[in-house]
Amino acid sequence: MSLLGQAAVAMWWNVAPEQRAEFGDWHSHEHFPERLRIPGFRRGSRWSSARDATGFFVLYELDAYATLTSPGYLDRLNNPTPWSRKMMPHHLDMVRSQCRIVASFGGGVAGSLATIRLSPPAGTADQFEARLVEMLRDYPARPGLTGAHLLCTDTPRTGGPTIEQQIRGADAAADWIVLISGYDSEVVEEVAMSVSPGAINAREPLTMGCYRLSLAMTVQDVVALPLTLGFAT
Repeated sequence: MSLLGQAAVAMWWNVAPEQRAEFGDWHSHEHFPERLRIPGFRRGSRWSSARDATGFFVLYELDAYATLTSPGYLDRLNNPTPWSRKMMPHHLDMVRSQCRIVASFGGGVAGSLATIRLSPPAGTADQFEARLVEMLRDYPARPGLTGAHLLCTDTPRTGGPTIEQQIRGADAAADWIVLISGYDSEVVEEVAMSVSPGAINAREPLTMGCYRLSLAMTVQDVVALPLTLGFAT
């Protein structure tokens, strides 16, 4: 896939098996439409771990970095719905990164995705970025792959934890993020596994995850949906 816009929110968390059914209902029918009605949000995608029964990766693609501190977004973060208040405590081991999109190569939305969280040695960010961009540029043309992207966390100052963050507890954050997507899950995982710290001069360890697409939604998808959020009782 080719990422939309210039910024993103990238998140990883676990949901206990007994909460997965309600989580899927809430996230698909209330949370995605709510977020995508915020001005500046372009697309949301939810991915289920291919390795375990609890892991998720969620990506929101945004028009601009300023969307991260926009009144519309901050209002939602500080005024969660009753259903969101119920579900937020079940977001376990949360890693939430507010990012600038550094590079995005490829097109379409594929069914498989690998995420790699990594960091450069101190004082080498510029060289690290250049090395990763050069490495990722040709990935989408490989058999089995469709996209390769580089994100860098740049957490904006918003005056302290939002209500949603307070409900969840402290969120961790990634540093740099590589996303590799494709239509062949084995190739996606093989290519992601080949990214070694030594080859790109990254600090060890790298954190890698492999995921399957559960749902992707754009602004156009929510236009016709009713404005009433949720159906929890």
